[in-house]
Amino acid sequence: MKRISRGEFLGYGAALAGAGAVASSGLDALAAAGAQQPPASTPVLEADLVVVNARVYTVDPARPRAEAFAVKDGRFIAVGSTSDIRNLASARTRVIDAGGQTITPGFIDTHCHVSGVGELYSVNANVPRVRELQAALKAKADKTPPGQWVEGIMFDDTKLDVVLTRRFLDEVTRDHPLVVNHRGGHTSWYNSKAFELAGITKDTPDPDHGRFFRDESGELTGRVAELARGVFAKVGTRETFTPEQQRERGRNGMRYISELLTAAGLTSVHDAGANRDRIQAYEDARANGELRHRAGFLARGADTFAGFKAAGIHYGFGDEWIRVVGVKYAADGSASERTMRMSTPYVGTSDYGILTMTQQEIDEAVEDAWRHNFRVAIHANGDVTIDMVLKAYERVQKQWPRPDPRNRIEHCSLVNPDLLRRIKALGVIPTPFWTYAHYHGEKWKEYGDEKMNWMFAHKSFLEYDIPVPGASDYGPGPFEPLMALQSMVTRKDFSGNVWGPKQRVTVDEALKIATIHGAYASHEENVKGSITPGKYADFVMLAKDPHDVNPDEIKTIPISRTVVGGKTMYPKGEA
Repeated sequence: MKRISRGEFLGYGAALAGAGAVASSGLDALAAAGAQQPPASTPVLEADLVVVNARVYTVDPARPRAEAFAVKDGRFIAVGSTSDIRNLASARTRVIDAGGQTITPGFIDTHCHVSGVGELYSVNANVPRVRELQAALKAKADKTPPGQWVEGIMFDDTKLDVVLTRRFLDEVTRDHPLVVNHRGGHTSWYNSKAFELAGITKDTPDPDHGRFFRDESGELTGRVAELARGVFAKVGTRETFTPEQQRERGRNGMRYISELLTAAGLTSVHDAGANRDRIQAYEDARANGELRHRAGFLARGADTFAGFKAAGIHYGFGDEWIRVVGVKYAADGSASERTMRMSTPYVGTSDYGILTMTQQEIDEAVEDAWRHNFRVAIHANGDVTIDMVLKAYERVQKQWPRPDPRNRIEHCSLVNPDLLRRIKALGVIPTPFWTYAHYHGEKWKEYGDEKMNWMFAHKSFLEYDIPVPGASDYGPGPFEPLMALQSMVTRKDFSGNVWGPKQRVTVDEALKIATIHGAYASHEENVKGSITPGKYADFVMLAKDPHDVNPDEIKTIPISRTVVGGKTMYPKGEA
């Protein structure tokens, strides 16, 4: 290890001082934060925290490995050997002896649906047997007035012991409209009462951008996809809450989910669907000292975005804990639910998937956001849809050029060399699913081996020098970043099947995806994403080194500690 001289340490102190001047008004100040030449009179700073005797993977090419580091006022101030860093501790400094454990920068998830409300208050439909699902829904129905909706969430059709149909839901209740929502967020299953209230019969045509699924005889199966679900929002009654109750539910959910995220090692998360209520939940949780992770949010919903534009709020608005990182739209279906729009059909079918926006609608949405100083994030899974989004980005960049735009394609699941070339040329950030190859393996046979070699294409993005970040899309996919590392490194599902082996990455590449690339996705690479003097002191301590364990066991490595801004957020209650 290179020893740190007093002069070098003074430089780190100056870097801290420079980074501490980061303002909340936008990204220009963020980009300016970094090392500065210290004046001759710069005083030595006393560390608040030092961590020693660790295997530190800094993800900083200037010093890739270290044994220890020091923290002051929530930022790293020095990185080096244990003996050097111990010299920066006083009697008031907290010293953590890592005992040889592995430390990485805090993990960053750039696409996650962060609420916690459904997890706390709705029926959990993530069960393996239909009788369990029916029992859970019936328990809720028995407490619900007739005519009022009963709802299940987090359902996964390929993990149930039978094919879910309307008949199974009718066995639960015929007095309540009932819906079971797929964890992927694009399809739902309804009982007969729901169809009756909505006036949907087997003769009802599919609407634009949606589908009512039918069996061989033409009868409704109960499954409904994409925008066809909108008709059910207009019928039946739903449980109501006062504004105070709604706000309390939001805060409780945010507290709960923030604890889960940091327990998994996540220190920054981009919320991929933040409306007014969600943003209020972040603020309430922070005001009560219950927000444990840094939040970037993609504004979603016409009312929310209209309010932002009217108030002059733009990309980068906020501070180091809560900031705006874009505006979100959705242009096609789901990978896990097999509704994404592709140029070739699903295996053994004539089904090419579903678009949920036209080219004109995409063009208009992108132009509107672009001209209001927003970066755009559009959900596009299939190659057809990715092409449409790139056309819209190429159009605005040509007409209203902007340096370093970093517009995003959410999921960007199925690519090819031409799409990769255009993504690189435009500086677009793709956010492919990072736990899907492993967690949703039973679904990939419907895509086939050829497509899977171009899906969730982390390796190809790296080969094209595209700084691809990590993204779970929780609830559709698990958010645990160690599962994500395993999934990207092995491409194996639960049964050991390998899906898209050409897209495997190394452990070091996976760590970059999970950290510094996540920071890059929101123009924050100068303040987070690596263990570097001057950056936020966000880090994770792992009980084992992912380089040393069997790759098929990376997801089982315990998280020993998660620290955000120099403060331990997990385990809860520790200093």
